[in-house]
Amino acid sequence: MLIPCKKKKKGNLNIKLRASMLLLNPQKKGTVVRVRILTPKKPNSAKRPVAKVMLVNKFRLTSHIPGIGHNLKKHSSVLIRGGGARDLPGVNYTCIRGVYDLAPVQDRRNRRSIYGIQNEQRVKKGKRKKIKNN
Repeated sequence: MLIPCKKKKKGNLNIKLRASMLLLNPQKKGTVVRVRILTPKKPNSAKRPVAKVMLVNKFRLTSHIPGIGHNLKKHSSVLIRGGGARDLPGVNYTCIRGVYDLAPVQDRRNRRSIYGIQNEQRVKKGKRKKIKNN
């Protein structure tokens, strides 16, 4: 004979998020507190620009500034997304170029969407080259 028993409810699972300070939002706005340069972990050698940012929810975090050159200084507004530089320990966030005060990268031809650059040469309808028949 089977005896019915109560099922145990599972508690909330503790899930480790890659961007926990964003509180399940894709991006958050923040204010730059300090801009500095960090050096990466052992096999790599470079100088990576990094910004200490205070988010609108009062969290403070360190975020990577992608691309060559930037115009960030103290009190600049930036948009932050998850996923930082892989070779910088403790840098788990990235600033988005071309939004708020962070200017897009200059003279960029490929991978433009990452660096906030509009397409300069748009192909318009009816302006395509006609192929000559021999």
